Amino acid sequence: MHDDLSPLCGRFLTAADLLGRRWTGVILRILLDGPRRFGELTEAIGTISERVLSERLKDLEAEGIIERHVDVGPPIRSEYRLTQKGQDFWKVIDELGKWAERWVELPPATGSAKGVAAKAARAAPRKRKTA
Repeated sequence: MHDDLSPLCGRFLTAADLLGRRWTGVILRILLDGPRRFGELTEAIGTISERVLSERLKDLEAEGIIERHVDVGPPIRSEYRLTQKGQDFWKVIDELGKWAERWVELPPATGSAKGVAAKAARAAPRKRKTA
């Protein structure tokens, strides 16, 4: 550990914990492009459950990183946008993206039917054989 970070250690750990939660970085990256409604976030991420997205949005709102704006309609619509505190994450997200482009290797895409079927079989619950 670097001695020069020790006074900031608590703050750094808190920030790293927040950013390190699953989907938080992705949500911030999407919101850097502008406000989004809940459904738009769900669609943009694709594999996140609505429950987890809701939790992450509440966490980010509690930290003052995003704000929820409600348009009373009709129909009532909510959208999420970054606060100034949230917009200050752009450098972090941008640098993370640059680092990932340089250093992160993705596994080869398995677009074949055989690969998709094998993945589905692994994910499906197994049935017990009955005598």
